[in-house]
Amino acid sequence: MFQTAVLASGSKGNCFVIQTESTKLLLDAGLSGKKILQALEKINLDKIGFNALIISHDHHDHISGAGIICRMLNIPLYINESTCLMKRKHLGKLPFDARFFFNEDKFEIGDIQINPFSSSHDSLESSNFIFRKKGLKNKKLAVATDLGFSTRLTIKKLKNSSTIILESNHDEKLLINGPYPWHLKQRVKGKQGHLSNEQAVGIISQVIHQGLKNLILAHLSEINNTQEIARSLMEDYLEMVNHDLNLIISSQYEPTKLVEI
Repeated sequence: MFQTAVLASGSKGNCFVIQTESTKLLLDAGLSGKKILQALEKINLDKIGFNALIISHDHHDHISGAGIICRMLNIPLYINESTCLMKRKHLGKLPFDARFFFNEDKFEIGDIQINPFSSSHDSLESSNFIFRKKGLKNKKLAVATDLGFSTRLTIKKLKNSSTIILESNHDEKLLINGPYPWHLKQRVKGKQGHLSNEQAVGIISQVIHQGLKNLILAHLSEINNTQEIARSLMEDYLEMVNHDLNLIISSQYEPTKLVEI
């Protein structure tokens, strides 16, 4: 067993789960502890037995519930040092000393191998991730959200994945014609902002292969995107290249089902 689910994803909070038979991890905690536990219950995951929480970067929608969920589940926090120092007061007293990771330095939690790598985003130190289960060579989970554009490193890391969780934040026309002030529109579509639906398709076009079985689109904007638009654009591309995969659109309010990576 090697599974993942998106508990919630969007500008109001992000949280992901990755598990094997013996290891359960949370990635990001931008929700209240109560909402995270409710999402776990909806997909029949016991709150007992989690091994760690990993934080990708310092933005509120990824870290706001980190301290409380670590205390509720009695688990250690894995975080980069600069983010931890910046958010120390917000995190509160943790049940264990924070454990620091560095981009491109692989580490292990239980039987899950984690490879953090840098993403282009306007935070102190932002990370995307590759997850592998030890001894399972043909299964690879890539999580790439909160990035303004795909660097060559991003494309390299995402290649040969069997499951990808990928940002598809906004429709370009909805963003430009929408209610955001101009400076915020510029931030979202800038090189340290968020990926558009079109950019998400462009990334998939560079990493798609027969072993890619699941694609979960994440971090959709409630103002500048819709699930229907994001799904339609990606489905059109997949149909054009005749690639049949499990396409899932994540939600801010309902968790996805657990999928086999």
